[in-house]
Amino acid sequence: MTTHPTVAWIGLGAMGAPMALTTARAGMTVTAFDVSPASLDAVSEHITAAASAQDAARGADVVAVMVATGAQLDSVLFGEGGIGEVLTPDSVVLVMATVGPAAIEDAVRRLEPLGVRVVDAPVSGGVARAGTGDLLMMVSGVPEAVAAVQPLLDAMASNAPVVGDAPGDGQRFKIVNQLLCGVHIAAAGEALALADSMGLDRAQVHEVLGTGAAASFMFGDRGGRMVAEAFDDVRSALDIFVKDMGLVGEAARTVHQETPLASTAEQLYLRGHRAGLSRKDDSVVYRILRADA
Repeated sequence: MTTHPTVAWIGLGAMGAPMALTTARAGMTVTAFDVSPASLDAVSEHITAAASAQDAARGADVVAVMVATGAQLDSVLFGEGGIGEVLTPDSVVLVMATVGPAAIEDAVRRLEPLGVRVVDAPVSGGVARAGTGDLLMMVSGVPEAVAAVQPLLDAMASNAPVVGDAPGDGQRFKIVNQLLCGVHIAAAGEALALADSMGLDRAQVHEVLGTGAAASFMFGDRGGRMVAEAFDDVRSALDIFVKDMGLVGEAARTVHQETPLASTAEQLYLRGHRAGLSRKDDSVVYRILRADA
């Protein structure tokens, strides 16, 4: 009989909550903390709430972290009330957020004196797939640490390839993933805005072109919300791509690689941020492009 690890879960946002529930439903004991009491209440049927991140992490075999930014990761680990104070050499920290390689490598460096291992496994797939255990997870870490978190990977992902032995390699894969996603969302918005400007039926354009060579996951998924103008149905907030395209640009500059399409798409997300659309669904790029002058 397989013994499941005990899991501490930090971060119950739009992706974190369904991922945590999927982990708990796979038979693991999950104790969670989030700064939002409402988020804890929403998962209380399957997950035990902790009063603090330290309380959740104390004694756990795996600490799963699903926050939004590198600064939040640093705060969870090393800030006031950070879990670094209660981690032991038996602990494995599983970081599934998109925070960039520098943030992961800094965490590894600072946790190393404590003997704490880190697995870097950013996720892709969206909220619906998070709830069904059908995510892609790009995993990097030493083999022993990856083995320790394997039950969680099996629960949450239909595909969890190991892409490197060094934490940070998973983030590099995710940056390439986000470049593609960010450009594809922008391209979908631009295409449907052009179709609308030419007097075409947006819904028909989405339906017809979604069956041919121009189809993509983002054209199908975000394009549907663009057609419906369902920008308040927030599956992925615009500001996520403000952050992620910033990480793409930072990575590109580090290796002196031109990314002109990503740079152009980033400006579109920044334009939406400046227009006060940060918390709208990222499909709102269609409205930005279609807005009358």
